[in-house]
Amino acid sequence: MSKKVLITASALGGLSIVLGAFGAHALKALISVESQNSFEIGVRYQMYHALFLLFVAVVPNMSEKPKKTIACLVLLGVILFSGSIYLLSTNVLTAFNFKTIGFVTPIGGLLLIAAWIVLLVNVIKIRKSE
Repeated sequence: MSKKVLITASALGGLSIVLGAFGAHALKALISVESQNSFEIGVRYQMYHALFLLFVAVVPNMSEKPKKTIACLVLLGVILFSGSIYLLSTNVLTAFNFKTIGFVTPIGGLLLIAAWIVLLVNVIKIRKSE
C-alpha cells in the first residue's frame, strides 16, 4: 500500500506543478487577479497534501490500513477542495455556472482535516518500543 500512497503523492505533486504553471501563464490574461489567487490556493493545498502523502508513506511502524485511509481521504479531499476551486476560479471561461457546486469545497476541506486526524490518532497509537 505504501507504494500506492507514493504513486498518489507523486501524481498529485506533478499535477499541482502543471496546474500551477497553467494558472500562472495560460490563465493570467483570461481571469481576474482574484480568481488567479484562488486558483493558486487550490494548487498550494494540492501540493501540501502531495507532500503530506509522501510523509505518510514512509512513517515507520504504522500499519497499511491507516495509510490507505489517509490516502483515500486526501485524494477525495483534493479532488473536492482543490478541484472545486479550480472550477470556481475559471467559472467565467465556461457556459456552466460552477458556483452551483461551491458547496463541495468545504466538504473537501473536511476530508483533508480528517486525513490529518487519522494520522494523529495512528501516530499516538505507535508504541514507544517500536
